[in-house]
Amino acid sequence: MRQAITRMLLITAGLSAPSAIRAQDTDTRTIQTDAGEVEVAELAGDLDRPWALAPLPDGRMLVTERVGRLRYLQRDGSLSQPIRGVPEVWAQGQGGLLDVELDPGFANNRMIYLSYAEPGANGTAGTAVARGRLEGDQIIGAEVIFRQEPKIDGPNHFGSRLAFAPDGTLYITLGERFQFEPAQDRSDHLGTVVRINPDGSIPSDNPFADGEAGEPEIWSYGHRNIEAAAINPASGQLWVAEMGPRGGDELNIPEAGHNYGWPVVSWGRHYDGEPYNGADIPDPPTRPEFADAIRHWTPVISPSGMIFYSGDAFPGWRGNALIGGLTARGIVRLVLDGDTVSDESRIELDQRIREVAQGSDGAIYALTDEEDGEILRLTPATAEGAP
Repeated sequence: MRQAITRMLLITAGLSAPSAIRAQDTDTRTIQTDAGEVEVAELAGDLDRPWALAPLPDGRMLVTERVGRLRYLQRDGSLSQPIRGVPEVWAQGQGGLLDVELDPGFANNRMIYLSYAEPGANGTAGTAVARGRLEGDQIIGAEVIFRQEPKIDGPNHFGSRLAFAPDGTLYITLGERFQFEPAQDRSDHLGTVVRINPDGSIPSDNPFADGEAGEPEIWSYGHRNIEAAAINPASGQLWVAEMGPRGGDELNIPEAGHNYGWPVVSWGRHYDGEPYNGADIPDPPTRPEFADAIRHWTPVISPSGMIFYSGDAFPGWRGNALIGGLTARGIVRLVLDGDTVSDESRIELDQRIREVAQGSDGAIYALTDEEDGEILRLTPATAEGAP
C-alpha cells in the first residue's frame, strides 16, 4: 500500500519521481537470488531496534526506532535528528514506537499515523494509534485516534501494522498481548484486526458496528500477533502474516467478522512453560467454524513487515508479496495466483529483517532488528557488480 500511496502523491502533486536515496561510502555485498545477483548496500546504521519505514513523495523515508524516535532517511543516505512531537511510548520488551503510515491525502494535509505501545496506570500498556501533521522536524497537533482496550501488564505481542484500504479506512493489526484466550473475546481488542475511519470514528459497515456483539472497531479476531500487513493492489483486500507459537506462522486474508481460531486451533504447538507446557494445539481443519490460513510455516519465519512489489527494478517480482523474516533472516518472496500462493523463495540476508519497503526507484529497502540496526537497500547488480 505504501508504494501505491507514494505514486498517487506524486501524481497529485504534479511531480516527477524523486531521485533514489544514494548509498555513499557504505558497505555493500552481493547475494544470489532467483532474479540473479542482487547488491545489498548498508545505507545507515546505529538505529536502536528500527521498526518501520514509510516512503515520502520527495524521495526521503520516515523510519521509526522502538525506543521512541522518528527520523528522516535523507536522499543522501544520512539520518536526521529525531522528529519532535512523537507521543510518549512504553519502550519495554516488544513495546515502543512501532509503525508509521502516510495519510492517503498526505500531499495536501501532511498527516501521518503512528502506532505505539502507550503507557497506562500501574505499569500497564496497550497499543495506540496517533495522528498529526508532519511539518519539517516536528509533528503538529498529535492526537490519539485509537486505544487498544484493556491495557494490561506484560512486554509482549503489541502487533502492530497500519494499512489504508482503497476506501480510505484504516486497518490496525493488534496482538493478544500474550494472553491467549482473550483473542476469542469480542468484548476487548486483544488479538484482533480493527478498522476505523482516519479520525477514529467507526465505519458503518464494520461487522460489529452497533457494539452489541463485539467492540465496534473489530474487523476480525482470533489472531495471535500480527506484525506484517499490506493491501493487495490486485484485490484491494488486506493481507496479514502473523506469528504462531512453536510453528504455525500464518498468511491470512482477514474477512469481516471472521474468527481465525487462536488459541483454540493453530498449525503450531505451545511453548514449554506455563500455562500450556508445550501442549499440542488442534489443527485448524478440526474446527471448521474457524477461518483457516491460506499458507502456514513450520519452522516459523517470524513475519514482520510486508509489501506487494510493483517496481521496475525487479520485473520478475512484480505482484509478489515480500515479507520480512526475523527467524528466516531474510525476505520471504511469495508468488501469487489470485488468493493462493503458487511458489515461495527466500532472499537470504543472514540478518533478522523487521520491515520491508519499496522506494520510488523500485529498490527494496529493509530494516534489521538489532540494537544497532541498519537500513539496507537491495538493487539488481550490473555486470560490473555496481547497483
